[in-house]
Formats: sequence, structure tokens, C-alpha cells
Amino acid sequence: LAKAIRLVANKLYPLKYVSEAIEQYAINMLLSAVDCSIDADALHSGSADAKRAEIGLKDTSISGHQHSQPATSVDDLAKDSNAQMIASIPFAEAQRLISLYFALCIKKPGLLWRVFDVYARSGRSVKQAIHRHIPILLRALGSSYSEVLHIISDPPVGSENLLILVLQVLAEQATPPPDLITTVKHLYETKLKDAAILIPILPSLSKKEVLPIFPRLVGLPLDKFQQALAHILQGSAHTGPALTPAEVLVAIHDIVPEKEGIALKKVTDACSACFEQRTVFTQHVLAKALNQMVDRTPLPLLFMRTVIQAIDAFPTLVDFVMEILSKLVSRQIWKMPKLWVGFLKCVSQTQPHSFNVLLQLPAPQLESALNKYATLRSSLAAYSSQPSVKSSLPRSTLSVLGLSNESSSTQAHLPAPLNTSRTSSIHGAAPT
Repeated sequence: LAKAIRLVANKLYPLKYVSEAIEQYAINMLLSAVDCSIDADALHSGSADAKRAEIGLKDTSISGHQHSQPATSVDDLAKDSNAQMIASIPFAEAQRLISLYFALCIKKPGLLWRVFDVYARSGRSVKQAIHRHIPILLRALGSSYSEVLHIISDPPVGSENLLILVLQVLAEQATPPPDLITTVKHLYETKLKDAAILIPILPSLSKKEVLPIFPRLVGLPLDKFQQALAHILQGSAHTGPALTPAEVLVAIHDIVPEKEGIALKKVTDACSACFEQRTVFTQHVLAKALNQMVDRTPLPLLFMRTVIQAIDAFPTLVDFVMEILSKLVSRQIWKMPKLWVGFLKCVSQTQPHSFNVLLQLPAPQLESALNKYATLRSSLAAYSSQPSVKSSLPRSTLSVLGLSNESSSTQAHLPAPLNTSRTSSIHGAAPT
């Protein structure tokens, strides 16, 4: 078959007196594959509906409400030899039917538009066969793909998956052609607002071009976002990655779901996808990203969630995280209700490392934290009762911890005030 197709495409098709007939025959073969797959899908759907109807009628017959037999059953459909013939079009048959048409596309690239046109109504096996032929066709065309660009600039509705495959193949070159990148960007900006079509060309885009579309990439199904992430971090041989791993994390956190019209779960899933790549999103990367975000106003909504994920993934970050939490105290984190919840969860999970952070809180907020996580109270009080710690705490904090009476009692029994400078040097605390 392959030899015959090559003979027809290479020797006969160039002959003017027979080319039109060959082209029409190839078109008919392509359409027959599509029509067969449509009929097969319809039959499959019809068979399922018939089966459900048959079951339903049997149920009503048993209940005594209806005694008639179903007009059409699965067995009746199976007896139809015509239907049986088209019930399934194997992949090999689909490939046979469309092979000549694809061979002609190499000689006349403009024919490819019809493949895009019928793609949406093609069955699974025909689409698989098309997917098999497309890379071979595009590589055979080489640089002669102006007709392909014309199709890409205005693809038929329903051909998006085929379009993405074509773009993937065309973008395989170390440096995708500028006209391809321009065409795809224009298509996205004007007609097809599906960020998935941008994935193949992402390695060739700059940071300035990627950041505005980044929320749309996060809004894609997770598997497509992961592809996009890989392309962004890969970059091109000439320019390197569009975004560094730290910049990716910051960009994810900069997304405001309500503003962008993206579900919050999409953003959290994107964060989790980054944490799964421990060799790329290392503790150094996380520390760098968190350090940038902690000074943002307003703080990103998912900031505390990411802090907790970071400490879970890399326990050695605990000292760094304590510095972050101290900064949040200075920023009055309790005035940010959604982040305050995460802050309290984090200090609870990281005790006893977090005790010094807790003791930086004003008394009302410390009381709130201890009421929320009651198990903290006794251990924090025990830690705070150490002389070197206790001497530096204000009376209001000692009162929350139940240590103020003990402090007064101790002071009453002191014979005389200690020298201030000596006390400071012993306890390492500045005089108040």
C-alpha cells in the first residue's frame, strides 16, 4: 500500500489530466473514514440508549404496569449487518483510508485545511491516525509551511487539539520561526483565548511576555499547566528560562483568583505542582521566593499556606521560617484574618522553635493564640519561666501566661535592687 501511495503521489498526481481525479478520490477516502467513525459513535451511543430502554421496559413489565417488548434492543441492532460493518473502524483501517490524502498534502499543503475542518467530527481512531500522520507531514514540508501558518491563523472550531499538536511539531526546532510565534500570539490575542495553544511557544517568550498570560496558564487543567511550567523553566538556548523557579512561585502567589476569574483550587494546585519538583524548587528557591513575598503589600493570600508547605518539605528551613514569622508579627499579622489563621497553625506546628515568635505578640493576640491552640499554653509557660527569658517579658505577657503573681512574689523577697548594667549583662536584656 505504501509503495502504491508513493507512486500515485509522486508520479501520477503531478500530471494535470489526472490530478483532479486523484485528489477527489483521496478526499472521498478521507470523508469515508470520518463518516464511518461518526456512524460508529452514533451506533455506540444508540446501543447504550437502547440497552437502557430495554432494561427500563423490562423493569416496568415486572412491576405489572407494562407488558410490551421494547421496539429496538441491542440484539436487534447487532443483527443489522450494515451497522455491524461500521460499528468499529479500526485504527489500521482509518490510517489506510487517510494515507493517500496526507501524501497529497505534502505535494499541496493547502489541502491540510480539510483535515482541520473534519477533525472535530472525527471518531477516536481517525483522530489517532491523523495524529500519527501530522508529524510526518510537517517534517516533510520543512520550511515550506506558509499554508500551515495560514490555517493556524484561523483554525476551525473544535480543532484545538490538532492545532496544539501541529504547534508542538513546528516548535520542536531549537529556535521556532519568528513568523510562527507571531501567528500564534496573534491568534491567542484575537480569536482563540485558550492559553493551551501558547504552550509550545513558551520557551521562546520573554519574561515580559509570559507574566501577563501566566494566570491563564494556571487556569488550565493541571496536566497542561505542568507542561507549560516545564516549557517556561526550559526556555530557549539563546535566552534561557523565561522565569526562574523563584519567579514562578512569586507569580503564582501574585494571582488574585477573584480578579482573574480563576478558582482558588487552581492556584493551590499550581503551588503543589511546584513542591513536587524538589530538585527544581529547592529550599534555596523557596527561601528566596518567601523573602520577596513577605514584604509585599498586601501579603499574598496563600503566603502562610506556602510557608507551612515549605517547612514540611524542608525541615531545615525552620530558623529561616522563624525570621519570616517575626517579620509578620512586626507587620501585625493578626489584622489579616485569613493569614492569621495560617500563622497560628504554623507556630503551633513548629513549637518549641516558635516560642520566641509567640512571645513577640501583644498580650491580647497571645491570649487568642493560646485559646486557639490550648496545648501551647503549658509548654510556653514552662519555657517563659526560665529566668533568662522571663526577665525580658512585659508584665502583660507574664499575666497571660499565669506568671505575673510569681514575678511579684519574687520581687518582694529581693533584698535590694540589682545593678542595672550587671543585670543586663547576666540576662542579655536591655533595661526597660
